[in-house]
Amino acid sequence: MVDPRSKFFNNIAELISNTAGAASGVKKEIDVIVKSQVEKLLNDFEVVQRDEFDAMKEMLIKEREKNDKLEEKINSLEKLIKKHNKAIK
Repeated sequence: MVDPRSKFFNNIAELISNTAGAASGVKKEIDVIVKSQVEKLLNDFEVVQRDEFDAMKEMLIKEREKNDKLEEKINSLEKLIKKHNKAIK
C-alpha cells in the first residue's frame, strides 16, 4: 500500500512544479507586454534609436570639422585682404 504521506508530498511537489511552470509563462507574457508598452511610449515621445543617434553624431562631427576648416580659410583670407588693403594705402 502507498504511504499517504508519500502521496501527499508527491502531490505537493507536482503542484509546486506546475505552479513554477505557469509562473514562468506568466513572466514571459509580462515581459512581452512591458517591452511593447515601453517601445510604444518611447515612440510617442519620439525618442531616437541608439544607432540613429550614433549615425547622426558621426555626421555632425564630420560637419563640425569641415566648418572649422572653412573658418580657418575665411580667417586667413580676411588677413590677406587686410594686408593687401594696407599695402594699397
